[in-house]
Amino acid sequence: MEKYRKETLVGCFVLAGLLCVAYLTINLGRMEVMGGDGYTVRAKFASVAGLRTGADVEVAGVPIGRVAGIALEQETGAAVVSMRINPGVALAEDTIASVKTAGLIGDKYIKLSPGGGDETLTDGGVIAETESAVDLEELISKYIFGNV
Repeated sequence: MEKYRKETLVGCFVLAGLLCVAYLTINLGRMEVMGGDGYTVRAKFASVAGLRTGADVEVAGVPIGRVAGIALEQETGAAVVSMRINPGVALAEDTIASVKTAGLIGDKYIKLSPGGGDETLTDGGVIAETESAVDLEELISKYIFGNV
């Protein structure tokens, strides 16, 4: 009887450990289970160099969502960024999206500058005004080779 008690106790301990690992994986990995809440908007950029899926989307320095996906539009060669915006955050139709760099490491994020329009973006809406990331390597090479 003592043998089964120990085996049951060890089994419960292993199960609890696996549940803790799964919880940490989801939370630290910023994964969304079952789609998550909020709505999705898209924006087209000429370049999103360094931007990754899962990067923050901010308004006035406050995170309001995450980059859900990055794809290439075949017709124009533009990068299409899908952003998942938290519920309760209303974005004006004339919002401007910019790719910015955070800190010295160079992590990229999307900065949204709110517009003043009365209409708001809905699920599947498109942000028309965008500003691409500044590519420092390209600027340095232009300066070095005299193409400024």
